[in-house]
Amino acid sequence: MAAPRVASIDCLRGLVMVLMALDHVRGFLSDARFAPVDLARTTPALFLTRWVTHFCAPAFFLLAGLGAFLSLARGRTPPEVSRFFLTRGLWLVLLELTVVAFGWYFTWRLVPWTAGVIWALGWSMVLMAVLAWLPIPVIAIIGVALIGLHNLTDAVTPGAFGALGWLWRVLHVPDPHAGALLRIDYPLVPWVGVMAVGYSLGPLFRHPERRRRVLVVLGLVAVAAFVALRLANGFGDPQPWAPQRSAVFTGLAFLRVRKYPPSLDFLLMTLGPILIALAGLERARGRVAEILVTFGRAPLLFYVLHIYVAHAVAVVTAYAQRGTATFLFENAGVTPIYPDWYWLGLAGVYGAWLLIVAALYPVCRAFAAIKARRRDWWLSYL
Repeated sequence: MAAPRVASIDCLRGLVMVLMALDHVRGFLSDARFAPVDLARTTPALFLTRWVTHFCAPAFFLLAGLGAFLSLARGRTPPEVSRFFLTRGLWLVLLELTVVAFGWYFTWRLVPWTAGVIWALGWSMVLMAVLAWLPIPVIAIIGVALIGLHNLTDAVTPGAFGALGWLWRVLHVPDPHAGALLRIDYPLVPWVGVMAVGYSLGPLFRHPERRRRVLVVLGLVAVAAFVALRLANGFGDPQPWAPQRSAVFTGLAFLRVRKYPPSLDFLLMTLGPILIALAGLERARGRVAEILVTFGRAPLLFYVLHIYVAHAVAVVTAYAQRGTATFLFENAGVTPIYPDWYWLGLAGVYGAWLLIVAALYPVCRAFAAIKARRRDWWLSYL
């Protein structure tokens, strides 16, 4: 008999999907013309609106690896898991460069493409198709090493590799402005390491009581390691923190760690609470938990649709404010420069976010019901 789905995984995935939508709605609609983590210009509310969404990408990669391992308990063999990683990964890359890209830009001029989170998820899965053949302890060691040691290579530039410099950009050096074909937001290292760690956590889920204890312990160790490294202000993040104009902003500076590519501090800060939440959500009940589980069982559909809906809301907002939205129909990057007259305040951003999430819920619920009833192979790719 196939093993049942672990509801806490779907619940956590749904939670981070909803938080991710907040970040993208803010990007389309916010009146802020600066990075929300710019301590010289931001407000605590805007900073935390951005900061809370830092948990999304680490959760996506961790749960993608974990979910792939758990599919073994649902009847897949190791070769089938490897083949699924390969085909699913290539499918995600294709979606990123076509359907997702059009959703961001609303123009057929998709080049230069943006190598975002779906791109990195896809290629990480392709690499996991190879790693999945290794013993679990070896996969775990590789994953932890990529997470813990990759900052040692921060000083290595693409120029050190000559003609292969482009490969180093894909692997480790984000460059959203370079390249006639590709803007890299999400290099693959250490994201593939996070996916490998998620995969290696799979055996824990054969023992429900033990897995909760271990997940909490691992999460607390990660949080403690983050605090210790961040206090030391040395290895772990290339952005040191310093006292600011107030205690609140000093706290924000402490939390302002590098995401592109994610530093060790960034991953410890996010993966620790994610592991604790994964254990805690096993006891989640009630209507909110049911809604989150629904989103978590239709993640790719939600991801694609929320981009299109958020972009459409931005177009309507622009027409309502000035009768034009030409700047929302061009390939200027995921976060283009908007005119000064176009904006919504943070309260408006939150309102639009809640409306978009509510509008997508019945669609995701219907699709999740279809996936629960049917076992068509193609459904596992959506």
